[in-house]
Amino acid sequence: MLNCCVAMVFGRPAVGRPGRWPFGNGMPRAILLLAALAVFCSAAPAVSRGEDRVAPARISEDDLNAFDQLMQDFLKEHQGVGGSLAVAKDGEIVYAKGFGMADVDAGEKVRAESRFRIASISKPITAAGVLLLVRDQKLTLDSKVVELLGLDCKDPRWSRITIRHLLQHSGGWDRDVSYDAMFRSVQIAESLGKTPPATAEQVIEYMSQQPLDFDPGQRYAYSNFGYCLLGRVIERLSKLDYETFTKQRVLAPMGIRRMQIGRTLPAHRAANEVRYYDDSAETRSSVFPPVGEQVPGPYGAWHLEAMDSHGAWIGSASEVCLFGAKLGELLRPEEIQHSFARPAQPLWSDPDQQKYFYGFGWLVRPVQHSNPVAPHNTWHTGSLPGTGTLLVRRWDGFSWAVLFNKRNSAINGERLTSLIDPKLHEVADQVKSRAAAP
Repeated sequence: MLNCCVAMVFGRPAVGRPGRWPFGNGMPRAILLLAALAVFCSAAPAVSRGEDRVAPARISEDDLNAFDQLMQDFLKEHQGVGGSLAVAKDGEIVYAKGFGMADVDAGEKVRAESRFRIASISKPITAAGVLLLVRDQKLTLDSKVVELLGLDCKDPRWSRITIRHLLQHSGGWDRDVSYDAMFRSVQIAESLGKTPPATAEQVIEYMSQQPLDFDPGQRYAYSNFGYCLLGRVIERLSKLDYETFTKQRVLAPMGIRRMQIGRTLPAHRAANEVRYYDDSAETRSSVFPPVGEQVPGPYGAWHLEAMDSHGAWIGSASEVCLFGAKLGELLRPEEIQHSFARPAQPLWSDPDQQKYFYGFGWLVRPVQHSNPVAPHNTWHTGSLPGTGTLLVRRWDGFSWAVLFNKRNSAINGERLTSLIDPKLHEVADQVKSRAAAP
């Protein structure tokens, strides 16, 4: 199930400078300098071809080695299968490298350009698309989803659900009270007399006739279904399918051209896409015909294509990192301000929730420092069986994305992203401390 791990990124202020991507061990320094100059002079985006490249050199070999060592030690300790890390500073990718195995049976190693399912990191991408439509005056944050999609809903409270509610996970659905509709593909399709798995549109048709779990705007409850609705709003107002609109309006302006919506079944595995490894050897029931057949969890236990706008994008760590690093170039200052503003009460009003909150597609932690332009750390996680992902944007201009083709540690069963998160902050802080030293 896709989850958002809400207590992860610590928001520790630090000062730093960026670095570069490794070309490989033992390459002569003269070649590195020439490559750095070539990249500096090139107008081509660093991630467009998914290659290891050198950014303008502003980080030492020791700093690069620190990221390498962290990933190598981490995967060895927790018996992860494969992972990829990309780091950016001030909008530039400065480091990207793959570790471990992309496909164990085929002997394929993870490379910098390897693509992973990113699960719920899809949500900030969708939120950015919605804000662009607000800019285009196609809708407002207070527009009603029922009116935008022309829905006829059984529960009258549906008429009060706004775009703002959907972005902030306060629309009225609570999977802990009822269920997560996005993972009921078979039941929903069969109830509508359709062949499983249910499409996104069929899930909405079914849910429109179900009662809400709470009044819209009353509280926060993480909702994949709410972001499914946002995807359909994008389609209705843009007159493009969700993937096409997002590629054209959100990703391409950032120089990101290889991300796409993933596919569920292994026969449809994309070029350079890793294989996914469930944490359990147990098989699961397929939602694809023949329904109920036992399959590996990542390959048929849910309908990834129906999860497009809340959890189905695939991309390399560099591409995902660049999305976070360049968000301020895509969105205007007032749009960024809306995205990272604390929701109005009663949302996030509990004293235990004061340290962070969920904005528009991002978890937000205010930090105390002297940078009024970016007074927050923002992040999102992604989680599916066979997938663990983390995207972080720090107030100091550092961003990173770390992607795994396994969700949990084989040692203690904890999420790999939760375990590596503080370690990445520690390495980044050390890099900045050395850079700031006289």
